[in-house]
Parts: sequence; structure tokens; C-alpha cells
Amino acid sequence: MFRLCISALQWIELIVSSWVHLLYGFYIFSSAVAYDLSQALYEYFKPNMNLAAKEVVKSPDDLPPIVLVHGIFGFGQGKLGGLSYFAGAEKKDERVLVPDLGSLTSIYDRARELFYYLKGGQVDYGEEHSKACGHSQFGRIYERGNYPEWDEHHPIHFVGHSAGAQVVRVLQQMLHEMAFKGYENTSANWVLSITSLSGAFNGTTRTYLDGMQPEDGRTMKPICLLQLCRLGVIIFDWFDIPWLKAYYNFGFDHFNISWRKVGVWGLVDCLLGNAGPFASGDWILPDLTIQGSIQLNYHLQTFSNTYYFSYATKRTTNILGITIPSGVLGIHPLLFIRVLQMSQWRHPPDIPPPYKGYKDEDWWDNDGALNTISMTHPRLPVEHPNRFVANDSECQPLQPGIWYYKIIKGDHILFIVNRERAGVQFDLIYDSIFERCRKHVFRKTPQMLPNEAHQQSEVQVKREH
Repeated sequence: MFRLCISALQWIELIVSSWVHLLYGFYIFSSAVAYDLSQALYEYFKPNMNLAAKEVVKSPDDLPPIVLVHGIFGFGQGKLGGLSYFAGAEKKDERVLVPDLGSLTSIYDRARELFYYLKGGQVDYGEEHSKACGHSQFGRIYERGNYPEWDEHHPIHFVGHSAGAQVVRVLQQMLHEMAFKGYENTSANWVLSITSLSGAFNGTTRTYLDGMQPEDGRTMKPICLLQLCRLGVIIFDWFDIPWLKAYYNFGFDHFNISWRKVGVWGLVDCLLGNAGPFASGDWILPDLTIQGSIQLNYHLQTFSNTYYFSYATKRTTNILGITIPSGVLGIHPLLFIRVLQMSQWRHPPDIPPPYKGYKDEDWWDNDGALNTISMTHPRLPVEHPNRFVANDSECQPLQPGIWYYKIIKGDHILFIVNRERAGVQFDLIYDSIFERCRKHVFRKTPQMLPNEAHQQSEVQVKREH
């Protein structure tokens, strides 16, 4: 009887979680469509008025771009109509890039895509990796890179949300190892700074709640939320509707599972788990398990010439030794159930722990998607140099090669998609990130912002007259 009750509760939880995620996805998609329609109507009916063009002060050529890298299920500029994954934060600076990477592709594949998005050319996933994972070696073509001059003398600031932070770390390691064919002079110094916002450095127990097997961190349970996600993604990619994929894309085009290429039997093969990204394990969820993150981190370094800063989010509190969600209204409905479940997580006692010294209670604080312990800095399998920051002024001047981190109150999507949810805190977070990139992080001399250069030139003209 007890087992029947547990099974019933698990089925109810699966149904509720599925509907919550489906409805939220539909809400995002319909919001994007509604925005596009309203913009089209405005353009069609707006009065024909000739307004004087305002003077725009362009950023100097030597100002390093700030690249915002989205997380799982995310999207870049140009996708989902006029929606911004970073809720418009990209408008806070003169030179910001928001690449569109695969929303469910592996950390490795996304790092490769990010390189070619910046430098230009055709995405090369590498011959060995492509053969092992069963997909094409080459992907999307960028006729011209978004920052083709990128090198050690023209480094970049990266800001990664969620899995996006780990993507940047893998990219930096690839640069250090000169892993891009035709580019023999890359180095870790191409990255000036990495800022992580709720970054997935050490994995998350949510992957097991969503359906990854805690035994190996690679395979999925037969019935779970991720299995429903897998079926939906395969069908979406198989139908291969051009206008829909131009609107949103999971990023699996290099697996060639379109009906035009594999036919009906190819679809059946993918659904049965015999082919495609979910069969080979070359997708993002295995990289987000604790085991998968440890495997990635074995090869990732913290480099002495790069500045690192991370914001770890937390939506739990401790009362009489019990970790519970910190309120109801402050947590997004999409995440509330998971905040509760993650705060009560117990690793199966009959399975060896993912690493030596593992304790359940270390992983109870969370933001609904990631555990707070995972977001502060890389710590598994080896803890990297780090320093807790209570106030930004405490870490000035910043030292490279150290992970400075803050813990802030918020759920996993507080600082993305919907700016109104975070309120004033949204501006405080992003203003501090951009200010740090422009005023406190440099290798030679401080950079001069465009508006400051304009103001100084005006002052100089007044002095001369």
C-alpha cells in the first residue's frame, strides 16, 4: 500500500511538472509572437514623420565586447522575436554580443559554436568527437565573425548564465590547448574576464529529480520529465519546419534527424533511443549531473591572467536545522516544486556517492535549478582559488586567477527573461557586472567608456577656447 501511494505521488508530480513546463514554454512562445505582431502593426500604421536623427556616440574600436552566453533552453539575439533572454541587459553597454547557441546541445558543442560565432567561418565540431557522437563534423556557417579581430591583444569579457558559464570555461580551455584547426596561436589570454550568473560549475541534483540516473549520471529513467522532453525535441527536429526553427531551435541540426534526411524509419530509430543526441549522450543534461561536471572539470583550469567573478543564487532558508523554500511569492511557479524537492534531496543509499566526502546537506541550498554550492566556484574534483565577497568594495582591486563570489537571494530565472520580476535588483546586478568589466578589469590601462571619451573631448575643447 505504501509503495502504491509513493508511485501515485510520483505520477502526480510528473504530470504537474510536465504541465507547468509546457504552459511556461507556451507563454514564452506566445509572448514572442504577440510582440512581433504588435511591432508589425505599429510599423504598418505608424505616422510618416521625419524626425531629426539623434547623435549617437559609437564605442571605440578597442573597447572589448561583453559577450552574454545563455543557459539551458536559452536563446540569443534574433530568436523568439523581440524577446531578450537577458531581459534587455544587453542595452546597458555600448558593445554587447548575445550569441544564439544550441539550447540543449552539449557543453562541448556549444563551446565550439561560440568560437566560430565570434571568429567567423563554419563551425567545426572536430572529427574525432563527431564520429564518436554520430553527428556531422561541420555545422552553421558564419560568413563574418561577430568579433573577427579576437586574439590575445583583443580579449573578451564573458558573462554566462547557468550552463553558459561552464560553456565559457570549456571554450577558454580549448583556446589554451589550441584546439581549433587553422588557429595555432590561441591561448587562455583571449579571455579577459568570466562573470558567472547562477553558473553550473559542479552539477546539480535537479538532474536526478528530472530523470537522470544517479548511478551513472548519463542515462535516463524510463519514465520521467526528461523522457517527455526527449520525445518532444525529436519530433520537433524531425518535422523540421523552417519558420518555426528560425524562431527557436534546440541546436541539433548537425545530427541530421530531419524527415528530409532520415525518413520515417529514422524517426522511429530516434524515438526508440537507437540514434540521435540522446542515444550518444551528446546533449547538455549529462554535463549537468554531478558526475558529468566532475568529468568536465578534470580538464578545466583557472588561469592566472583571467578575472573571475560569480553570483550564486539561493531561494532556501534554514529553520531549526531544516532547509525549506524561503517563501512562496518570491519563487517562480516553474521552480517552486523543485526548490522544495532539492532542499530535501537524499542520495540513494544503495548507490556509491558521486565523490569522496559527499554530504546531502551540502546540496540542500538551491535556486530551483542549481544547488548554491555548485554556483560559487569550481570545487569538484579540486577546489579552485576563491574568495567570498560580502561587499564589492572588499575585492578592489581585483586579482586575476581567483574566483570572487557572492551569494544573492533569488531563484534561477530572476535575472533573465522578465526584468520586472527582479525590480531594482536587476539593475544593481547588471550595472555592477558591466561596471566591473569596464572600470576594474584590464591588463594594461583602464578602458575609457564612450560617453566618458565624449565628455573629455568637450572639456578639452572648452579649455582650448
